[in-house]
Amino acid sequence: MNWRVHVRVLPRAGLLDPQGQAVQHALEALRFPDASNVHVGKAIALDVSAETEEAARARARQMCDRLLANPVTEDYEIEVEPAGERR
Repeated sequence: MNWRVHVRVLPRAGLLDPQGQAVQHALEALRFPDASNVHVGKAIALDVSAETEEAARARARQMCDRLLANPVTEDYEIEVEPAGERR
């Protein structure tokens, strides 16, 4: 069965996020002072072939640990759904 995997990668809390700071300063300059604690990350969507949702999640976790996220500076979240159900 094919599973659609959504991975959200963000800088670890407490670490410097220069992109997030740049976006926050730009928002302030554009008169959006209510935006704070901005973090810039990445979103990755891919299909994984696996027997179960748990197996697809485990495979995605391996991908994140080896390539998609830097385990020293980034955290990630994984969502899995049947491949035919697009958000």
